[in-house]
Amino acid sequence: MSIQIDVQTTPNPNSIKINTNQTLFEGPSSTSLKQGDATEHPLAIALLAIEGVDNIFGIRDFVTISKTADASWDTILPQVEDVFDKVYA
Repeated sequence: MSIQIDVQTTPNPNSIKINTNQTLFEGPSSTSLKQGDATEHPLAIALLAIEGVDNIFGIRDFVTISKTADASWDTILPQVEDVFDKVYA
């Protein structure tokens, strides 16, 4: 089954929330990572590699992605969708 994502806006214009139909992050605790933080989580690595992504926060079946103020969602979102397609193919 391929992953389904639902992109939602947040009150912060520099952040979006992505809900999915699959577990992204195992366990009861959240994952919060910034550019340059070490991780072995494939989704986190790929999202943080996107130019303009500043940090991510995830737990279970969602992830919130925050961008730098000068980055554009029009540029970032297609790359985020590609990441989900590749990581959860």
